[in-house]
Amino acid sequence: HVQLVESGGDSVQAGGSLRLSCVASGFAGSNLYMAWFRQALGKEREGVAGIDSDGRTTYADSVAGRFSISKDNAKNTLYLDVNSLKPGDTAIYYCAAAPRRVVLWLLRTEGSYHNWGQGTQVTVS
Repeated sequence: HVQLVESGGDSVQAGGSLRLSCVASGFAGSNLYMAWFRQALGKEREGVAGIDSDGRTTYADSVAGRFSISKDNAKNTLYLDVNSLKPGDTAIYYCAAAPRRVVLWLLRTEGSYHNWGQGTQVTVS
């Protein structure tokens, strides 16, 4: 069973940057397919970025060019660098992991994952 713990959320002004982290335990990070999702108040959860075991990435159009997902397999840690933040980026950000193969085009699909973190709040004003 993979356990995930996110951190790094904060309240920032528009245009600011943050680095979100997600530490995975219970499974080797190099073999995990992982993603970041977010859920704004009153809205459905949205997959914003995903990364496969080979390091290939996919992004939602709304964050492409501003957000960057990466993994440090030695530290079993997933990152999301969020830049040029907008008020519309305000949400709880969750990381998700799957220990089995997820094809690239399904990396940002909620149903691809059974392991979720508790979330970290990002507020942009």
